[in-house]
Amino acid sequence: MAEKNLVELERYLKTGSHIGTRFKTGSMKRYIFKKRKDGLNVLDVENIDEKIRVAAEFISRFELSRLVVVSRRVYGKTAVTKFAEATGARALTGRFVPGTFTNPSGKEFIEPHIVLVSDPEVDSQAVKEAIKVRVPVVALASTNNYLKDIDLIIPINNKGRKSLALVFWLLAREILKKKGEIKKDSDFSMAESDFEYEMQEGSEREEDDSQKRFDRRGREGNKRPFRRSW
Repeated sequence: MAEKNLVELERYLKTGSHIGTRFKTGSMKRYIFKKRKDGLNVLDVENIDEKIRVAAEFISRFELSRLVVVSRRVYGKTAVTKFAEATGARALTGRFVPGTFTNPSGKEFIEPHIVLVSDPEVDSQAVKEAIKVRVPVVALASTNNYLKDIDLIIPINNKGRKSLALVFWLLAREILKKKGEIKKDSDFSMAESDFEYEMQEGSEREEDDSQKRFDRRGREGNKRPFRRSW
């Protein structure tokens, strides 16, 4: 019998979790459900739900104190911070300091066992260093993302603050269930809204400017496929 969805599929639609970009990469093509009349590619919500479940199962195999979750995105800061608070992981937001995973003499040095990033391009420095130290990388990926060096993805809108809140809330809940720290969904004390970035003056412009910069980089990026598919 098929497993029950993690949330009602309508929740993914309401948060825009299925909305991609006008760009699509070859490695993300398999996750695209359709292309809208306005040119936006749309992700399959059933697949989103399934991949969150798979990612939670995979991440739960590791010691959570050695999980590092990274988001340079403005809209991802609250989500990853709350995720870390709930699970005991380490959150890194804003600019990723080069050498964080690779320079033992650096003040910011961390030895992760697994890395979770909110965007493979935006968080590319974290991905590169994770690969150098040979730890697996899990990534949230939209239709425009290249998946080189990514071990496991969750296909989702990784740019919207509501979709980021939903995916990190669900991941935290499901990981804690897999770890046996909570028994059922209702035991999870944190609300989805706790994970949502609170808009501040200028934050939307900052996020938009950042996205334009990385969209340009993405179109010129490496088109090789990702390493493995779990």
